[in-house]
Amino acid sequence: MTPLDDLCPDRDGPRDECGVFGVYSPGSDVARLSYFALYSLQHRGQESAGIAVCDEGHITTLRERGLVSQVFDEQKLRALPGEAAIGHVRYSTTGSSNWENSQPVHRSDRREVALAHNGNLINAVELREQLTADGVRLLGSSDSEVIAALLATHEGPTIEDAVQSVLPRLQGAFSIVVLTREAVVAFRDPLGLRPLALGKLGDRYCVASESCAFDMLGAQFVREVAPGEMLSLGERGIDVRQVIPRSRDAFCVFEHIYFARPDSTLEGRLVYESRRKMGEVLAREAPTDADIVIGVPDSGTPAANGYAQASGLPREDGLVKNRYVARTFIEPGDHLRKQGLRMKFNPLPQVVGGKRVVLVDDSIVRGNTTRQLVKMLREAGAKEIHLRISAPAIRHPCHYGIDMSTREEMVAHGRTVEEIAVELGADSLAYLSLGGVYEAIGAPRDAHCDACFSGDYPLERTLTAGGKFALEAALR
Repeated sequence: MTPLDDLCPDRDGPRDECGVFGVYSPGSDVARLSYFALYSLQHRGQESAGIAVCDEGHITTLRERGLVSQVFDEQKLRALPGEAAIGHVRYSTTGSSNWENSQPVHRSDRREVALAHNGNLINAVELREQLTADGVRLLGSSDSEVIAALLATHEGPTIEDAVQSVLPRLQGAFSIVVLTREAVVAFRDPLGLRPLALGKLGDRYCVASESCAFDMLGAQFVREVAPGEMLSLGERGIDVRQVIPRSRDAFCVFEHIYFARPDSTLEGRLVYESRRKMGEVLAREAPTDADIVIGVPDSGTPAANGYAQASGLPREDGLVKNRYVARTFIEPGDHLRKQGLRMKFNPLPQVVGGKRVVLVDDSIVRGNTTRQLVKMLREAGAKEIHLRISAPAIRHPCHYGIDMSTREEMVAHGRTVEEIAVELGADSLAYLSLGGVYEAIGAPRDAHCDACFSGDYPLERTLTAGGKFALEAALR
């Protein structure tokens, strides 16, 4: 199977992370609920998908590489009855993209658990070594399997006791849902780096990486799971424990900028409105003489709308996106491979020809996509191209669950803004300031992680050697 991103090496943006879902609802079709929730979270991971269900004390897990709609069909969903379920969509932020590392992870040690994880542990190698020394057998190379093994082998009488003991040992970013024979348990890292939300479905509860999953199910968004908090969804309803006292928050600000769906709510604010506001602030910070504003669809569209409104320039659709190429398993051949980005975007000469264009996007990492978009727009007749990015320059790698390039691969590494503009072929370039980001989301900087922009990591120790393949390197 060949992802389109592999066929088009120009893909520039940070790679999506993962999405998780969990529901306890006896009498409901929990597998179908999970399917549609994962469908809503597909943007968070396109490498693999999986669902685990518990039916009368027996846990069944089905996981496979591919999109949600490719992994599951009507026949498979009907074969997954139960009263509780968890689900997962994955992009490999730790470990390779292979079946062994797909999720939910399913283990039967002292207790049977299935686990789905979004995030990245920075002490996974040490924890794995401790498990191996204790005689625990591990098959894959993901930190998610390590967490599942810690919970499955814990000697405590309940899964809640196991989580209460294991959670303080985990360092890094994690939003996790666990399925046992009795309950669905969800918990979040003490800094709240990765998102996790609580919803209510009738008189039962569910959890998901983003609130947009609840909209699909007709569930009500209740609140976000607090950092360091554990929720247990079971027959008695919901049990809440603050496992680790809440000291400081460090929610990933990039969720507001790029990862979350525009129709999700984060920190009490609709993501679309935050992104639109980023465009408005960007227009104030970096105005330019131009004729039209266009956004790179779809990630740059809200900010482009805000930029156009604040600047008074007309907003046009100068790039058309093929919305059906998220993943392909057909080799395109050498000629089409050279077309690269045109498999995804097509410029409109009738719109951009002879115009001074403001091109708005949410971020630039390596710059390959942006460089090709600028070239395509020039070939379509654009007179000038002024790049406006609704985020600061990305200069540092993420160690907490977002797969970015290495520092040396980043186009902003060692370059001034003017030098980056020349490298990308643009007439001018401006980034939104970090202060502008926090103005747009209406939240303080000291409650967020912005290490990819600032280099200020909220955890003193970060994973550097081996990166996402650190566990695999340790196994060699």
